[in-house]
Amino acid sequence: MNSPYFIGIDIGTQGARAVLIDAAGEVLGSGEQAFPLSNQSREEQSPELWWQDCVLCLQQVIRQVKPHIKPADILAISVTSTSGTIIPLDTNNQPLYNAIMYSDPRSAEEAAYCKKIALAENSNGYTAFNASSGLPKMLWFINRYPDKAVRLGKFIHAADFIIGKLSGRYDVTDYTNALKSGYDVRLKEWPSYIWEKLPIQKDWLPAVQASGTTVATILPELATALGLPGTIQVVAGMTDGCAAQIASGAVQVGDWNTTIGTTLVVKGVTTQEINDPHGRLYCHRHPEGFWMPGGASNTGADWVTRDFGNDLTELTRQAAVLVPTRHMAWPLKQAGERFPFIAPQAAGFQPAGLSRAALFAANMEGVAYIERYAYEVIEQLSGEQVSAVYTAGGGSNSDVWLKIRSNVLQLPVYKMKHVTGAVGAAIIAASLTHFNSLTEAAKALTQIEKEVHPQQEQAAIYQQDYQQFIEILAAKGYISKTAYA
Repeated sequence: MNSPYFIGIDIGTQGARAVLIDAAGEVLGSGEQAFPLSNQSREEQSPELWWQDCVLCLQQVIRQVKPHIKPADILAISVTSTSGTIIPLDTNNQPLYNAIMYSDPRSAEEAAYCKKIALAENSNGYTAFNASSGLPKMLWFINRYPDKAVRLGKFIHAADFIIGKLSGRYDVTDYTNALKSGYDVRLKEWPSYIWEKLPIQKDWLPAVQASGTTVATILPELATALGLPGTIQVVAGMTDGCAAQIASGAVQVGDWNTTIGTTLVVKGVTTQEINDPHGRLYCHRHPEGFWMPGGASNTGADWVTRDFGNDLTELTRQAAVLVPTRHMAWPLKQAGERFPFIAPQAAGFQPAGLSRAALFAANMEGVAYIERYAYEVIEQLSGEQVSAVYTAGGGSNSDVWLKIRSNVLQLPVYKMKHVTGAVGAAIIAASLTHFNSLTEAAKALTQIEKEVHPQQEQAAIYQQDYQQFIEILAAKGYISKTAYA
């Protein structure tokens, strides 16, 4: 029997990507197209241009893999994209307007109104609306363009548009994309206040399915044009953050993913929904009924190139022999912190007089202390144990940093081989078409590149230093002395 293959597509802010993976999770082909980024493209982008670039990416992938595989063995395809991006379609599924991007701040007023209405209605759905949420963007469009609104057929999300182009079905979304549009992932329904209290019609909202469920087969004319079989199943996708979590392997209860890029993003799996009274965390719904909480810090790796440049080889070598440094540093470069604690007044700190290597090492430790505090908050709120941390992002490329983090967290840290959103989408495509569940698919299709475990002596020193770091945060008034509150 031939190996089945799976395609994943990622539509990001700055480009489109497509990959093809085999049943062992190896990336056999990939394609990429960049979008020009401007102030205007942060607010609006053309979904039709997305699709043109998607087709180019798919053509690149197919050219790469055709000499080595049978196209008839490609089983399924899925899509990931930005959370909160909205496209209004007419009744013929044509865009009435550009995609209104998640990063478009113009719907702030509508967001405050949606939040007020949702809270007043005691909605069990998503209520933490802000300008990056989907529902306020729908309202913004209706308020600004009433002449176009009368021709509305559907409001859909970015991934839904590409799913529609692949399958002809534009009326389906998934739990993760629907969340910030107000969908109630507990009751699995759209709350009635959306059409009773807002100028939005119920039939403008898409049907919602679990990620991984088949929407339809690929359109015959598209399959012919691309040289693909007409049997390929088009599968309900996921938001990009959740897809990256899937690609990292963090899909079972107790598994967590930390991505250290510009910021530090934590996502994981719990049996129960986490209700955070401070709104630091919010929860997506896992396709198997679990919960996928997540939070994003302003602390990350933005300080690395800004303060230390791009050539870090010698600095890293020097830092490796200095840890644990016993110095207290927090390389927060933005104004304030939002997770794992909310402190708009927070500012980073560092000791005076350190060498460049010592400060570099102390900064890595400081980020690890923030990561540990995040997981302690999560354990406190969920009542569930964090058992392992899977990691991704530029910060995971440093072996020294991986060791620091494992010792600070006192947990194993796993760096995975392929952690892009497109690979996550391919795993979702495979989850119910070839495997029995997302958990089974991720286990088979994710590969550990590096595995780091705590070293007893260093972990003991970091235990003391972490407590000192927490005391500094409390003394500065950034966190409560009672912790996690």
